[in-house]
Amino acid sequence: RALRWASGRALARGFRASPRARTAMPSWVIDRYGSNEVLRFTRDMMFPIIHFPNEVIIRVHAASLNPIDLSMRSGYGATALNMKRDPLKLKTGETEFPLTLGRDVSGVVMECGLGVSYFKPGDEVWAAIPPWKQGTLSEFVVASGNEVSFKPKCLSHIEAAALPYVGLTAWSALSKVGGLNQSNCSGKRVLILGASGGVGTFAVQLMKAWDAHVTAVCSHDASTLVKKLGADDVIDYKSGNLEEQLKTLPLFDFILDNVGGSTEKWALDLLKKWSGATYVTLVTPFLINMDKLGVADGMLQTGVTVGSKTLKHLLKGVHYRWAFFMPSGPSLDEIAELVDSGKIQPVIDEVFSFSEVPKAFMKLEGGHARGKTVINVISRQ
Repeated sequence: RALRWASGRALARGFRASPRARTAMPSWVIDRYGSNEVLRFTRDMMFPIIHFPNEVIIRVHAASLNPIDLSMRSGYGATALNMKRDPLKLKTGETEFPLTLGRDVSGVVMECGLGVSYFKPGDEVWAAIPPWKQGTLSEFVVASGNEVSFKPKCLSHIEAAALPYVGLTAWSALSKVGGLNQSNCSGKRVLILGASGGVGTFAVQLMKAWDAHVTAVCSHDASTLVKKLGADDVIDYKSGNLEEQLKTLPLFDFILDNVGGSTEKWALDLLKKWSGATYVTLVTPFLINMDKLGVADGMLQTGVTVGSKTLKHLLKGVHYRWAFFMPSGPSLDEIAELVDSGKIQPVIDEVFSFSEVPKAFMKLEGGHARGKTVINVISRQ
């Protein structure tokens, strides 16, 4: 980004008012937490406003759904997310509603804040919006400039919308937390549990792009897809005792766990001891603890849990880590390079129109998706 700024291709600009005076926009919102019936379409959602100099407004061409959208619809993480939305409790009496879900966006920049020099109106971009902000199931969404990246040139908006959230979640687990990168992955044995979901399909491709040996665990009906993405070995978790099947293979250097539950009890035994081998799980009790125990007690309980598990496994010669989604435009820049070079491709299960958002939620809720559920937002016109 610094290079592009220095080259003079994008100069600092002031805020530009929209050519059309807008106060409201179409959006899918919820006014309370619950199941699918709480989803409501409105044409009167407040139009997003640039509050900070580094923000941009994006016209949404396509969005996609992730499991976190189902969880947030039901109230998961509300305590922590509301604290992030208003840490000083300045907005007394106000709530997070109406709340727009959706994290992924591919679209076009419409407005830029005073401090934005990297983008200009008309740029095609993609992003993953953090869960404490209003989401992307709207005509427009506001994002921080450091959360946004130029869309891969080789992808349509619908294809691009399938990647940001799962890509950044996998990137966080594998690179930021797990310490893997293009220069240290060659020949490493990597196990991916839950390889056919959005994060799993991205992780398989990323590890193969970095020349790792990938063992993927999924159901039999997803094995063809996962093999096509490059997995060296594919294990059907329904074909027998998964633990016993994996124990017949050589030990691993790295495990990414998208499943959680009972797998954590035995998966770490599959790692090479005293070699820097690492287990990273995306299934953590952090937000659940805060919902149940409150902010202070929830954070304390979470700290005790991760600390004790880390020490326990460190004494056994392996590293134990938790990972979370991290919004990052610079990481999306790197992912875009991999996409444009043909090393990463989106995996889309089904595309829905903007009017079919409740149907898309039902599809996601049904499980067993092979890739992402995408919403073609621009098609509403």
